[in-house]
Amino acid sequence: MKVVRTVAALREVLADTGRVGFVPTMGALHEGHLSLVQAARAAGGTVVLSVFVNPTQFDEASDLDAYPRDERRDLTLAEQAGVDLVFVPGVGEMYPDGFATTVSVTGPLTETLEGAHRGRAHFDGVATVVAKLLLAVRPDAAYFGEKDAQQVVVVRRMVRDLGLPVEVVASPTARDTDGLALSSRNARLSAGERAQAAAIPRVLQSVVDAAARGETEASLLRDRARAGLTAAGLAVEYVEIADPDTLEPVAQCSGRELVLVAARAGAVRLIDNMPLGGSR
Repeated sequence: MKVVRTVAALREVLADTGRVGFVPTMGALHEGHLSLVQAARAAGGTVVLSVFVNPTQFDEASDLDAYPRDERRDLTLAEQAGVDLVFVPGVGEMYPDGFATTVSVTGPLTETLEGAHRGRAHFDGVATVVAKLLLAVRPDAAYFGEKDAQQVVVVRRMVRDLGLPVEVVASPTARDTDGLALSSRNARLSAGERAQAAAIPRVLQSVVDAAARGETEASLLRDRARAGLTAAGLAVEYVEIADPDTLEPVAQCSGRELVLVAARAGAVRLIDNMPLGGSR
């Protein structure tokens, strides 16, 4: 496995390769990331993984400071998973002196849910760094997890609007044995907070089950989820039932919508979602 830290070195290594599958990450690798590597590996060709904690997508300085960083561990896991090339740029490589360009996806896709609670600058940061990474790696396919549903929709819109020649592949959310969606932030949970957080997938599943029994009123499903999360001691930021492609809230459910939540267990902010009609 090769490790490079500049775009020039990255392009030199990839100059004579065939198909390239790309997994962008912010490090603190877990089984969710590794499942994306497995999907890329199964498609064949060269697998590239990036590790870059992108400062422009954090709306809270404390969250950026607390984000776990362990490059040696990340590189070990990447190599064990079969990654061929790891791109580990510094902030100066991604945002050199005088950097003055922002990629911004406008409209409801970035103004609702995470955009409403974290600010539009969050998705500006996501879109800009993903665009830069895609232009640096120039992969045939880029792999993202469905846990970050809004991010996937935003990236797909950006790729489509800019005409970038890459397939955006969304893989199912990886979960722990108790159903909690795997996230780098989970490592910051205390034992008590971890127990609270485990209520998130249970509550989401209860909403999915209610929809399967015939409940179509979105407001009732939202109320069910909010009550369950609150009862578990979580601080709810939002609960929404939305179209999976546009993320627009719905009043009546057809079974194809997503139920999306964001909640805090202590100081740790967690997001998750499930499709009302079963697996995507």
